[in-house]
Amino acid sequence: MTTVRPIRKHGARWGARAAMAVAGASLTGLAVLVPAQADPLWPGGPDVPGVPALVPPGSAGVPGLPQLTVPLAPTEQPSVFPANGEVVGGKRAVDVFFREPITDRAAAESTVSVTPSMSVAGHFNWVDDSHLQWVPDDFWPRNTAVTVQATGSGTAFKISDAFEAVADAGSHVFSVKIGGDVVREMPTALGKPGHESPNGTFKVLAKEADVVMDSSTYGVPIDAPEGYRVDVKWATRLTWDGIYVHAAPWSVDDQGNANVSHGCINLSTANAKWYFDNVRNGDAVTIVNA
Repeated sequence: MTTVRPIRKHGARWGARAAMAVAGASLTGLAVLVPAQADPLWPGGPDVPGVPALVPPGSAGVPGLPQLTVPLAPTEQPSVFPANGEVVGGKRAVDVFFREPITDRAAAESTVSVTPSMSVAGHFNWVDDSHLQWVPDDFWPRNTAVTVQATGSGTAFKISDAFEAVADAGSHVFSVKIGGDVVREMPTALGKPGHESPNGTFKVLAKEADVVMDSSTYGVPIDAPEGYRVDVKWATRLTWDGIYVHAAPWSVDDQGNANVSHGCINLSTANAKWYFDNVRNGDAVTIVNA
């Protein structure tokens, strides 16, 4: 006698059970992955002879198919700052505030994408269990546009184009700000007694990678005690009568300690080149305490 077995209808059962599994998934503060379920919840498992498991043991999901996720509701999405459209300084961090304390920090970091319009290296920093930052290793270049995405939340902000320097003859420090944030401080030497640098704010007039400075152009012979003729690198002109920010390798030992120039702002070669490369005509330099 032949026994006829009914054909098993797997398709409908799979769809219904998958829906039930998704509905029962709990949120963790991030996107939720539906876990592989133990047989025989998933039809087509090893309980059916000759049919491979839909979700093989130890697998993160069905091979070749995307992971099934449950998006966070708006009330559960993290808050991201700076605010959309905000203009910020050159040292501003990206702040991500999660709704609940995070236990898997690496997983949380993987949900945050920071995309600047210029190449900028940075790193994650946890302020506490729910406050994550992405911090530029050095500074944001002026005028950089930054886009941030974090599990359904996002923002787009811009770095200020304001690039200002202050040369302090009292502290012997040349500091540079982008949008009000100090992004670099450099030892400097300004004008010595009798050749003091002029106090005030000046606009960059020109940039000259190589210039010959000659005291005879303002009436002091080069063979006089205060005379000179020297080839200068990375010179940024502040006044037409000869005040520059420039490389002065001969005064590096005095930079940060004493004022020894004939009125110019002396920097090391590396610092003068950094300033030369980043400053633009029209940017402000303020000299104080001279």
